[in-house]
This record gives sequence, C-alpha cells and structure tokens, in this order.
Amino acid sequence: MEKVMGILKPKPNPQQLLREWQRRLRQECRNIERQIRDIQREEKNVQKAIKEAAKRNDMGSAKALARELVRSKKTVERLYENKAQMNSISMHLGESVAIARTVGHLSKSAEVMKLVNNLMKAPEIAMTMQEFSKEMTKAGVIEEVVNDAVDSALDSEDIDEEIDEEVDKVLTAIAGETAAQLPEAVRQKLKQPAQAVEEEDDEEDLEEIRARLAKVRS
Repeated sequence: MEKVMGILKPKPNPQQLLREWQRRLRQECRNIERQIRDIQREEKNVQKAIKEAAKRNDMGSAKALARELVRSKKTVERLYENKAQMNSISMHLGESVAIARTVGHLSKSAEVMKLVNNLMKAPEIAMTMQEFSKEMTKAGVIEEVVNDAVDSALDSEDIDEEIDEEVDKVLTAIAGETAAQLPEAVRQKLKQPAQAVEEEDDEEDLEEIRARLAKVRS
C-alpha cells in the first residue's frame, strides 16, 4: 500500500525542493552552532585544568590538556568553515529559484557541486551531505560525485606538528601566566615529586576531562 501511495503522491516541484533543502541546511547550521557552543564550554574547563596543573608543576598533564585544547580550536575553525559553506549552498539554491521558474526545472550548478563535494569530506557532516548529494543529483542540480575520502586532517603528521607548535603558545598564555604569579617559595615546593596516589588521581581527572572534550568534538 505504501508503494502505491508513493507512486500516486505528486513529486515536489523545483521550488518545493529548494525550500526543503534550504530548511535542512538551516537545521544543520543550528546543529553546528550547538556543537561549537558545547566545545567552547568544555574548553573553559580545560583551561581551568591547565592552570591547576601548572600550579602543581605538573607540566606533563598541562601539555596533554593544551594539546587537546588546540585540537578543539581547530575543530571549531573547521565547523565554522562548514557552516559558511552550507550557507553558501543555500544562497546559490535561492538564486536557482528564479531560473527554475523560467525553465521549469532545476539547472546544474558547478558552484553547488563544488561546495557539496568539499562538505562530503568533513567528518562531522559527511553522511548528511552524501544524502544531499544523492537528492541533488537526482534533481539535476549537480552531477554524480564519487568521493569516499573523508577529511582526516586532525590526524595527519603535518597537523600534529602544527599542534605541537601551538601547544607551547597555549601553555605560555595559560599555564605560564599562572606559574609566574606564584611566590618563589611555592614554585620551588611545587617542583618536589608528588605522591603516587595524587598522580593517579590527577591522571584520572585528566582522562575524564579529555574524554568529555573528545565527546563534544565528535
């Protein structure tokens, strides 16, 4: 029965398709904004943890947290780029409405195809953009794109080297400032070896913070 209803159901016209795509793109942009807020909220906790690690003179934990903080900032940068590209797709689709009214069907757009192809490589929205690609290909807006490559930039060696360079900057800005504010006597005392139990507790706290940050990034 569902198949029969599907056959009888009229196909959406070009304007309806465009409005539906734009609606879904706006929803995806809101999802990205929400993810960015979640990441930035966790980043504040990480910054606090880096300062606390610096006060304990636990620069190993501070550096590990700083590395996660830099990764998160790069994720946020990429999310903003994804959002800008989706807004650009929506704008180009809006421009297609006038053309569709004239010719009666959706015309191919090289710019939309390029943007969709780029977004299909973004890990956070790859699956969503693959669905968009199928629908737009079927509607004649873009040509079929065969691209299974997912952007794994955050895991590449080049990016890792860049992250290592940024870690020291983060530590200087956050941990360095904290350490500099401590009295000399306290700084010397902090250089003494910590108790094993305290190190275990710190390691557990570190893993919990890193896990929370990784969760909101994914």
